[in-house]
Amino acid sequence: MFNFKTAVAAWCLALSFTAHAGRPCEVKPLTVGAVQKGLALAEQTVKRLNDTGARVVVLARAGQDLSQYGLRYSHLGLAYRDGATWRVVHKLNQCGTDRSALYRQGIGDFFMDAPFEYEAGAVVLSPQVQDRLWPMLQEGQGLRTLHTRAYSMVAYAWAQQYQQSNQWAIETLALAMEPQASRRDQAQAWLRFKGYEPTELRLSALTRLGARVTSANVSFDDHPTHLRFSGRIRTVTVDSVFAWLNRSGLGEPPLLIY
Repeated sequence: MFNFKTAVAAWCLALSFTAHAGRPCEVKPLTVGAVQKGLALAEQTVKRLNDTGARVVVLARAGQDLSQYGLRYSHLGLAYRDGATWRVVHKLNQCGTDRSALYRQGIGDFFMDAPFEYEAGAVVLSPQVQDRLWPMLQEGQGLRTLHTRAYSMVAYAWAQQYQQSNQWAIETLALAMEPQASRRDQAQAWLRFKGYEPTELRLSALTRLGARVTSANVSFDDHPTHLRFSGRIRTVTVDSVFAWLNRSGLGEPPLLIY
């Protein structure tokens, strides 16, 4: 069971620690208020997930303000029930570099990131998808099959040079559903077949140049030339994944949790 008071006490003792994986590498302790809000959201999330009866869901957070692009959430992971406990497996960028790694965390840790909005989104996957994903999430080894360390926040959805966090999640879902897809291009072919459509962001040349010069975790050279030069950046977003899961029958309509 998720014990809110115990969790708050434990996190308050850790406030002087440095940032966790996936956050900027700077010594910036979390405030007590941030801990309380994050754990309150985690507690509510666990309640809602338990109510669904599911054992695997796609779980998202609003870590950054992406409203200018018409997007609600910034990051997702694959959450699964392990006995009475919910855990999240997700990919995180390492300290704003061009590298990334996979992490397994509790629900509380997933929201302990000073998000832009303290709200979550979740999609309960279809029984068939849950049955395929759950053993992989438990065992862990297969989760590394399609992982690419080279990271770009705006990685092209149909390329293999880089891989962003949301991209890893749906490619891994594809791997679970199509075991013969042992390479990323094969997983992406399955996603195309199932009707996944990436979000197309419109970015000016100045924005692209500024992002590339100042951020190691942003690259555009994997995008097709005709799209890149016209400022059309097609990447995997949480909102596009949620819409696709519902549209394809692979998941239920999203739950809003706050």
